[in-house]
Amino acid sequence: MPRNEGLSIGALARRTGLAVSAIRYYETQGLIRPWRNAGGQRRFDRADLRRLSFVMIAQQFGFTLPQIRAELDRLPGGRTPTREDWARISEGFRAALDARIETLVRLRDTLDGCIGCGCLSLPTCGLYNPQDKAAAKGAGPRYLMGDTPDAVG
Repeated sequence: MPRNEGLSIGALARRTGLAVSAIRYYETQGLIRPWRNAGGQRRFDRADLRRLSFVMIAQQFGFTLPQIRAELDRLPGGRTPTREDWARISEGFRAALDARIETLVRLRDTLDGCIGCGCLSLPTCGLYNPQDKAAAKGAGPRYLMGDTPDAVG
Protein backbone atom coordinates (compact mmCIF):
# COMPACT_ATOMS: atom_id res chain seq x y z
CA MET A 1 0.00 0.00 0.00
CA PRO A 2 1.57 3.32 -0.97
CA ARG A 3 2.55 5.70 1.78
CA ASN A 4 -0.06 8.20 0.60
CA GLU A 5 -2.84 5.76 1.51
CA GLY A 6 -1.66 3.96 4.63
CA LEU A 7 -3.89 1.99 6.96
CA SER A 8 -6.63 3.61 8.98
CA ILE A 9 -6.69 2.93 12.70
CA GLY A 10 -9.83 0.83 12.17
CA ALA A 11 -8.11 -1.30 9.54
CA LEU A 12 -5.12 -1.72 11.84
CA ALA A 13 -7.44 -2.76 14.68
CA ARG A 14 -9.18 -5.34 12.49
CA ARG A 15 -5.90 -6.80 11.27
CA THR A 16 -4.25 -7.01 14.71
CA GLY A 17 -7.30 -7.81 16.83
CA LEU A 18 -6.46 -4.88 19.09
CA ALA A 19 -8.99 -2.31 20.23
CA VAL A 20 -8.62 1.14 18.72
CA SER A 21 -7.99 2.47 22.24
CA ALA A 22 -5.09 0.02 22.66
CA ILE A 23 -3.56 1.18 19.37
CA ARG A 24 -3.84 4.80 20.51
CA TYR A 25 -2.23 3.86 23.83
CA TYR A 26 0.67 2.15 22.05
CA GLU A 27 1.03 5.29 19.95
CA THR A 28 1.32 7.44 23.09
CA GLN A 29 3.97 5.02 24.36
CA GLY A 30 6.03 5.56 21.20
CA LEU A 31 5.66 1.99 19.94
CA ILE A 32 4.15 3.05 16.61
CA ARG A 33 4.28 6.40 14.85
CA PRO A 34 1.35 7.20 12.57
CA TRP A 35 1.37 10.01 10.08
CA ARG A 36 -1.37 12.22 8.67
CA ASN A 37 -2.66 12.04 5.11
CA ALA A 38 -3.63 15.08 3.05
CA GLY A 39 -7.06 15.09 4.71
CA GLY A 40 -5.50 15.12 8.19
CA GLN A 41 -6.49 11.54 9.01
CA ARG A 42 -4.17 9.36 11.09
CA ARG A 43 -2.57 6.65 8.95
CA PHE A 44 -0.29 3.75 9.74
CA ASP A 45 2.32 1.98 7.67
CA ARG A 46 1.85 -1.72 6.93
CA ALA A 47 5.00 -2.34 8.99
CA ASP A 48 2.97 -1.27 12.03
CA LEU A 49 1.08 -4.57 11.74
CA ARG A 50 4.34 -6.38 12.51
CA ARG A 51 5.34 -3.92 15.19
CA LEU A 52 2.03 -4.36 17.02
CA SER A 53 2.20 -8.13 16.64
CA PHE A 54 5.67 -8.00 18.19
CA VAL A 55 4.33 -5.85 21.05
CA MET A 56 1.53 -8.32 21.74
CA ILE A 57 3.84 -11.33 21.78
CA ALA A 58 6.57 -9.62 23.80
CA GLN A 59 4.00 -8.60 26.42
CA GLN A 60 2.80 -12.20 26.66
CA PHE A 61 6.39 -13.16 27.46
CA GLY A 62 6.45 -10.60 30.27
CA PHE A 63 8.47 -7.81 28.70
CA THR A 64 7.57 -4.28 29.75
CA LEU A 65 6.56 -1.57 27.32
CA PRO A 66 9.83 0.35 27.92
CA GLN A 67 11.80 -2.82 27.09
CA ILE A 68 9.71 -3.38 23.98
CA ARG A 69 10.05 0.26 22.90
CA ALA A 70 13.85 0.07 23.29
CA GLU A 71 13.93 -2.90 20.93
CA LEU A 72 11.50 -1.35 18.44
CA ASP A 73 13.60 1.81 18.42
CA ARG A 74 16.37 -0.30 16.92
CA LEU A 75 14.24 -0.92 13.83
CA PRO A 76 14.78 1.30 10.81
CA GLY A 77 12.45 4.20 10.19
CA GLY A 78 11.04 4.86 6.77
CA ARG A 79 11.06 1.25 5.54
CA THR A 80 9.56 -2.09 6.40
CA PRO A 81 11.87 -4.07 8.70
CA THR A 82 13.61 -6.99 7.07
CA ARG A 83 14.14 -10.52 8.35
CA GLU A 84 17.63 -9.43 9.43
CA ASP A 85 16.20 -6.49 11.41
CA TRP A 86 13.84 -8.83 13.28
CA ALA A 87 16.62 -11.37 13.85
CA ARG A 88 18.72 -8.64 15.49
CA ILE A 89 15.84 -7.78 17.82
CA SER A 90 15.21 -11.42 18.68
CA GLU A 91 18.85 -11.74 19.76
CA GLY A 92 18.27 -8.92 22.21
CA PHE A 93 15.42 -10.83 23.81
CA ARG A 94 17.03 -14.28 23.65
CA ALA A 95 19.14 -13.95 26.82
CA ALA A 96 16.19 -12.61 28.81
CA LEU A 97 13.94 -15.40 27.52
CA ASP A 98 16.56 -18.05 28.31
CA ALA A 99 16.86 -16.72 31.88
CA ARG A 100 13.08 -16.69 32.23
CA ILE A 101 12.84 -20.27 30.92
CA GLU A 102 15.50 -21.39 33.39
CA THR A 103 13.57 -19.77 36.24
CA LEU A 104 10.31 -21.36 35.14
CA VAL A 105 11.92 -24.80 34.93
CA ARG A 106 13.38 -24.34 38.43
CA LEU A 107 9.97 -23.23 39.68
CA ARG A 108 8.25 -26.19 38.05
CA ASP A 109 10.76 -28.65 39.50
CA THR A 110 10.83 -27.29 43.08
CA LEU A 111 7.47 -25.70 43.77
CA ASP A 112 5.64 -28.94 44.43
CA GLY A 113 8.24 -29.86 47.06
CA CYS A 114 7.71 -26.62 48.96
CA ILE A 115 3.95 -26.80 48.77
CA GLY A 116 3.96 -30.52 49.53
CA CYS A 117 5.83 -30.15 52.83
CA GLY A 118 2.94 -28.22 54.33
CA CYS A 119 4.83 -25.58 56.29
CA LEU A 120 4.87 -22.91 53.53
CA SER A 121 7.22 -20.92 55.73
CA LEU A 122 10.84 -20.34 54.78
CA PRO A 123 11.82 -19.23 58.31
CA THR A 124 10.68 -22.57 59.75
CA CYS A 125 11.56 -24.86 56.85
CA GLY A 126 14.25 -27.25 58.03
CA LEU A 127 14.57 -28.91 54.62
CA TYR A 128 15.23 -26.00 52.25
CA ASN A 129 16.03 -23.09 54.52
CA PRO A 130 17.12 -23.96 58.05
CA GLN A 131 17.39 -20.91 60.31
CA ASP A 132 16.26 -18.78 57.36
CA LYS A 133 19.79 -18.69 55.91
CA ALA A 134 18.38 -17.65 52.52
CA ALA A 135 17.60 -14.22 53.99
CA ALA A 136 21.32 -13.45 54.00
CA LYS A 137 21.23 -13.34 50.18
CA GLY A 138 18.45 -10.75 50.09
CA ALA A 139 14.73 -10.48 49.64
CA GLY A 140 12.56 -12.71 47.53
CA PRO A 141 12.46 -16.39 46.65
CA ARG A 142 16.24 -16.85 46.72
CA TYR A 143 16.38 -20.45 45.57
CA LEU A 144 14.07 -19.81 42.64
CA MET A 145 16.19 -16.78 41.74
CA GLY A 146 19.25 -18.97 41.36
CA ASP A 147 20.78 -19.27 44.82
CA THR A 148 21.32 -22.81 46.10
CA PRO A 149 21.03 -24.00 49.69
CA ASP A 150 24.75 -24.79 49.84
CA ALA A 151 25.61 -21.29 48.52
CA VAL A 152 23.51 -19.52 51.15
CA GLY A 153 24.64 -18.55 54.59
